[in-house]
Amino acid sequence: MNIKRTLSIFLVWGLISAPAYAEDKEQKEQIEVMHQSILNLVKQLTRKGVLTREAADKLMREAEESAAKSVAEQEALAASAAAAASSVAATYELPAVEPVAPGVVRVPYIPETVKNEITEQIKHEVLAQARGERWGDPGSLPGWLKRISFNGDFRLRYQRDSFPAGNATPAEYNPAGLTLISNTTDTHNYLRVQARLGMKAKLSDQTYTAFRFSSGTTTNQVSTNQTLGTGFNKSSLVLDRAFIHSDPYPWLAFDGGKIPNPWLSTDLVWDSDVNFEGLATQFNPRFSDSWRSFLTLGAFPYQNIERSDSVLAHSKWLYGSQLGLVWAAPDSSNAQLGVALYRFSRVEGTVNDTLGSQYYDKTAAQGMQKGNHLMYVNAVGDPVLYGIASKFKELSITAKMDSAAFDPIHVVLTGDYVKNLGYDQTEIANRTGLAAPPPKVKGHAVSLMVGVPKIVRSGEWQARIAYKYLEADAVLDALTDSDFHLGGTNAKGFIVGGSYGVDDNTWLNLRWYSTDQIDGVPLAIDTLQLDLNARF
Repeated sequence: MNIKRTLSIFLVWGLISAPAYAEDKEQKEQIEVMHQSILNLVKQLTRKGVLTREAADKLMREAEESAAKSVAEQEALAASAAAAASSVAATYELPAVEPVAPGVVRVPYIPETVKNEITEQIKHEVLAQARGERWGDPGSLPGWLKRISFNGDFRLRYQRDSFPAGNATPAEYNPAGLTLISNTTDTHNYLRVQARLGMKAKLSDQTYTAFRFSSGTTTNQVSTNQTLGTGFNKSSLVLDRAFIHSDPYPWLAFDGGKIPNPWLSTDLVWDSDVNFEGLATQFNPRFSDSWRSFLTLGAFPYQNIERSDSVLAHSKWLYGSQLGLVWAAPDSSNAQLGVALYRFSRVEGTVNDTLGSQYYDKTAAQGMQKGNHLMYVNAVGDPVLYGIASKFKELSITAKMDSAAFDPIHVVLTGDYVKNLGYDQTEIANRTGLAAPPPKVKGHAVSLMVGVPKIVRSGEWQARIAYKYLEADAVLDALTDSDFHLGGTNAKGFIVGGSYGVDDNTWLNLRWYSTDQIDGVPLAIDTLQLDLNARF
């Protein structure tokens, strides 16, 4: 039985119609008592918040409108009331309602216990509806806002860069016309902040769009740091991510726009702050509850160049593919293996073959850190322009093993290997007119982490140690780790560090880098980073 519907019928009948059908004075008095009882019930429900004032007024208006209907309609309403009363009687085991003559209505006696039970049932139903629809909640939001969520993080960093004796000077290290590193001898201390705010809008169960704004600049793709000490000037805010994600099937996912890193990888190849611009699709066939594979394909415009009679350079692109295997155990242990090929199209420089021309100026390298071998694009003029000497076709093999045998403490071992298959001494010599150095095209890294996978609560911790070796032309130096050796390639060294949760979603992180240059003039760099991190 629908209690709210029954209450409506009794209101219409008892408040307006029923007195007109009473047979005598005594019956009219009984019905008047029922009339007042129902009015009091509505008032009590309104006073206790079970019914809103608007709902009560609406109920009374509907009753008054029903009173204006024809006699035939009132008789039908009376029949409905009688049927409802019979339903009440049957539900609560009351005496059955006997048939009556047309125009006569008998009101059965309803015990107080039954009235109270009906009241409680109405109260529970209305309260459940009120909670579901958030009646009167000042924090209630429109439906479209309920599909939007926010997240963010903040980092305050103290960093100390020190340079052991014997380093080359900046003038000895940097090519003419370039400043790849401005300090190689003097210890430097500074503070930095990183702030990021993300928004996610759920469009359906399979699709969402996301945006993220961050500190940093539009000219640095490998860092969102803002160095403090600018005369208290304002800092810029940049669009870090903007993409749409859809996974219409369990085995298929798609991302398009300025997207997060879609690859199983480490910072040996890609800095953790690199976001890719373009399209990526991942296929995830599953073999069993424990085993699945994945195939990720991506196409990303790296530098858009519009050609003309005076601009002969082509747009630069990155094409990537990765095939992998994932194993997951019931105890949260897991292992991952991925083999990837990243092919950069036309990132190498081209010499301006006519004196003073600018035909190939836009083949000059973009966002260089340091390490890659360079060539002249324009050897004369102002400025002198350099391009990347080698082509890049990077074969990367990444493996990760996460053991949860001591859960919540995990032991995570990660290894990464990379080789640039695009380096060709003969091709470089023919294109540049210069003898190419011997290939330095390999890199590898191994790391061990012990602790919780992600610090969320106070008292949680991690400890890490890693070793990296990255030759000059193993990867594009513009996109690799910006902290190790202060960015770039042609470096080797150790990383030691740890993290500790000082509060919920707040933790300290300490990291020490000790690195040396592999080839060329001597350059050793020791870097200490102490971070206070927070997320929401």
